[in-house]
Amino acid sequence: MDAVSFRAPKTTDGPELNELVKRCTPLDTNSVYCNLLQASHFSTTGVAAEYDGRLMGFVSGYLVPERNEPTWFVLQVAVDSQLRGQGIAKRMLHHKLEQLPEVRYLETTITRDNQASWRLFERLAKDLNAPLHSELWFERQVHFHDRHDSEYLVRIGPLS
Repeated sequence: MDAVSFRAPKTTDGPELNELVKRCTPLDTNSVYCNLLQASHFSTTGVAAEYDGRLMGFVSGYLVPERNEPTWFVLQVAVDSQLRGQGIAKRMLHHKLEQLPEVRYLETTITRDNQASWRLFERLAKDLNAPLHSELWFERQVHFHDRHDSEYLVRIGPLS
């Protein structure tokens, strides 16, 4: 078997990314068009993981505009179930942070019950020797009209 390799996302990843996210509950699915934009407009701030020639992992993110401290916001982290438990998600995040040396903070949102994501970002913060703070950001009733669980803003940093 081939090793997992990381690369920049490309526009042709859109449909395969859409299928990957569908397989990665509890992630919110987007349209293929949105995934095409993630793979093209955010290619410099995303990571694709290939295994045996297939897209098996993906990190989507962007640099938050108009911030005094450069901040990388991670939209989604997806790893196919075949590769879970091998540290691929954390390796993708480290890989991208190495390519974004100007970034001082990493942010993401996580629902309270997504324990896998909480563990991932807690371990990442520990690896980076940086504090992790969280606070309620998008409330179930106010922002989602009871159609989605509340999202907590997670902030790691400052990064050195």
